[in-house]
Amino acid sequence: MTDKRPVLVATEADDLTADMVISELNRRNVPVARFNPADIGAALTISARFGSCPAPVAGQLRTPSRTVDLAEVRSVYWRRPVWPAFDRLEPDDARFAAAQTRYGLGGTLYALDGPLWVNHPLRNAAADYKPAQLAVAQRLGLTVPSTLVTNDPDEARSFVGDHEQVIFKTLRWTPYRRGGVPVTGWADPVAASEIDERVAVVPHLFQAVVDKVADLRVLVVGREVFAVRIESGMLDWRKDYSALSYRVVNLPDRVEAALLAYLDHFGLASGSFDFAVDKAGGLWWLELNPNGQWGWLEESTGLAMSAAFAELLTQGVAP
Repeated sequence: MTDKRPVLVATEADDLTADMVISELNRRNVPVARFNPADIGAALTISARFGSCPAPVAGQLRTPSRTVDLAEVRSVYWRRPVWPAFDRLEPDDARFAAAQTRYGLGGTLYALDGPLWVNHPLRNAAADYKPAQLAVAQRLGLTVPSTLVTNDPDEARSFVGDHEQVIFKTLRWTPYRRGGVPVTGWADPVAASEIDERVAVVPHLFQAVVDKVADLRVLVVGREVFAVRIESGMLDWRKDYSALSYRVVNLPDRVEAALLAYLDHFGLASGSFDFAVDKAGGLWWLELNPNGQWGWLEESTGLAMSAAFAELLTQGVAP
């Protein structure tokens, strides 16, 4: 008997990576309902009942083209959803409306305990703290560069002086504009002379630079592991994708086992990991992006990443 339970895909309107996974789901004849929280209103409706029905949660999510019984959801691909800002409202009303949407729509979806989540947004959030990432990576036996998180300028200057080269990294990416122009925080070198009392305002992350020859991006989907070596010659390869070259590689067994254990620790079904590769071939942990980009890697290497996502979502069972 054909399983007609749908997969929910929560993402923004223009998401080519989600399109790749949806295409794979379509090949498997798996029903898909795509939605974006920003469409709440005429283009997105949620209705749920609690306490007055046999199931803990009963109701529907409706878009202009789909009606989904919440009790029948097979899995949820929480890709790149955008929450509404309600810019047309006064600031206080906008904050109120945004909160009601997050805790109404979001809370109803989070209450579903039947579907597989890839990944549950609350678990994504818990895994997104870099200090926690570093500690868990070290506990699991991965090699972590010397790192300092501080808002003490003297501590920061001392740390920079103790290492040959140090970079500053943001603890959390946030939208940022300077003079009306969007800017991005790269991993950039920092000298002790650049550190002043402004460091005291908020915590900063400083990290010893790995003497690397390449980078490694590892995507884990369920129990499938895809590792790609990235050659760039740059300290931060994200600065120029046109200068990158790629090679599919195999991870050492102990590293692969550690990454699977890492996802288990945070209750994640998938994640994108970044490593630096030193001259001896050693792997240095850099970070996890619980919901990282990977579409361009599939296009560049031919690895069946979207098919792995589609298979996991089709099964609807945690690995």
